[in-house]
Amino acid sequence: MKRAISVAVSAATALTLVLTGCGGEDEPVDPNAPVTITLAGWSLESTPEFKTLADGFKASHPNVTVELKEYDATNYDTQMTADLAAGTAPDVYVLKNLKNFYTYQSGGQLLDVTDTSSALRGVSSAAAYQVEGKAYAVPYRQDSWVLFYNKELFAKAKVNPPDGSWTWDDYATAAKALTTGLKGAGARATGTYQHVFQSTTQGFALAQTPGADLLSGDFSYLKPYYQRSLDLQAAGAQPTYGTASTNKLTYQAQFGKQQSAMLLMGTWYIATLLQQRTTGDADKFEWGIAPAPQFDKSTTGTSATPVTFGDPTGLGINPKIGKSKVAAAKAFLRYVAGEEAGKALAGIGITPAQVTDAVSRTLFGLDGVPQDALSAFAYATHSVKPENPVSRHTAGLQNLLKDTHSAILSTSEDVDAALNEAQSRAKNEVLNQ
Repeated sequence: MKRAISVAVSAATALTLVLTGCGGEDEPVDPNAPVTITLAGWSLESTPEFKTLADGFKASHPNVTVELKEYDATNYDTQMTADLAAGTAPDVYVLKNLKNFYTYQSGGQLLDVTDTSSALRGVSSAAAYQVEGKAYAVPYRQDSWVLFYNKELFAKAKVNPPDGSWTWDDYATAAKALTTGLKGAGARATGTYQHVFQSTTQGFALAQTPGADLLSGDFSYLKPYYQRSLDLQAAGAQPTYGTASTNKLTYQAQFGKQQSAMLLMGTWYIATLLQQRTTGDADKFEWGIAPAPQFDKSTTGTSATPVTFGDPTGLGINPKIGKSKVAAAKAFLRYVAGEEAGKALAGIGITPAQVTDAVSRTLFGLDGVPQDALSAFAYATHSVKPENPVSRHTAGLQNLLKDTHSAILSTSEDVDAALNEAQSRAKNEVLNQ
């Protein structure tokens, strides 16, 4: 499915496009000539960020048409890989996370955009897309995982809400107390909800545990995080993995329909929650965000910097793009990583690559966004570690750890056996290959 979106350039900042002629010499092209570039996206009806970026680009680039090509959100990387191999991929495409960045880059499926990336200022996550001193994409989003909580359910259960000082033990204690208190108040909600994503356990463990290293093949750092999750399942403080999988529970409905008082999720959920409150897919209630629970007290409190995780979301250029389109595509990449695009994204509840004071003011000025100091702190202040360190081994390791995740939380294997099996597989199937 494709949608053409007309995107604008002012005469003062018109692109100087260059077309390489057959003889190898560069020939200038009329800067007012129309240019069309194609851009990958997914779930276009419910994911407005792609159109938002295109519309924002319109103000200064009137002669460029950005045509959106829609992909399935769940199977995005599979479909994109197939299109790249077939030569039918769009000119600009999204790197949803860092898991497959190495595969795309090492396979020659990303154009060198070092000149574009080096012009960015204050976008720390841009370094994630560099290989041997060259850049192959730029970030436009930088989500981080936080704790969403329902203030009204906390009050109903008579449990003190998060204050920024929580460790994981505090979180587990609150989840159990909420479940008991809500049941006593006649509510069916659980204290918390852990979605089926492997990130919900493994991402935090990797980011917060001192010395943890995905690429080492030693996964012992995951053990306490899984033990805690299993304990919360057994206590009835969160739905079991089996229930969530079999009944196809969604985190949006669990939190948005007040089935759970807490939810650990990425900041992208802010935009979804705001939208669903207007459509009726989520209830209207008082909510807030707090820093994710921490490994120990050293990173808790509003005078410290909480540690969390999250990969950037970036845009790269298909190396098979027509030469006459390269300048337009690079101009688009410069725009999406900048502050103007950041404010536009914040205006729909999306966290951009660079969170400035202006971006925070824009997001917290939206109707329905909590206004308390802790929510503002949790959104803007954190140390964000990558979920997927860039390496040729990352995709293979994460794929086998997905199996480990389901084996442990479905209780088909105990924690020690599952982690030992994962370490053996990592050594034999990935790291020694």
